[in-house]
Amino acid sequence: MLRVTKLTDYATVILVALAEAPGRVHSSAELAERARLEPPTVAKVLKPLAHAGLVESFRGATGGYRLARPAHAIPLIAIVEAMEGPLGMTECSGEHSTCELEPHCGVQTHWRRINDVIAEALGGITLAEMLPPAAARKAIPMTLANAPAGG
Repeated sequence: MLRVTKLTDYATVILVALAEAPGRVHSSAELAERARLEPPTVAKVLKPLAHAGLVESFRGATGGYRLARPAHAIPLIAIVEAMEGPLGMTECSGEHSTCELEPHCGVQTHWRRINDVIAEALGGITLAEMLPPAAARKAIPMTLANAPAGG
């Protein structure tokens, strides 16, 4: 079975919680409560998200975390790669293969094509699209296409 790790799934849930109130700083404890996760797990997930530039952290009594950029500017591939490293369906489908069979194997091209399709799919969906409908309206910037009529 092909699936992302639990920590990547949790990262998406935590980022959705942050995106539901964009611009606001949330404590780690608040995020744990909102995401229904244990505080140590939330702390563990926030570190690579901050390192990847997806969240900003603030120290002090009123410190916490917020999205580093708008939810519509965070593709799912960025979340997956922040938590798991570069996408690679197989050893030979990544950029730096160390597979000993590579010179004699005929399936590498196909795995790379599959890898590219999955990367494109993950790149085509943003964090904003993962939000519940009411929260998504707050996270998606107003454009002429979705602006209210008569403004």
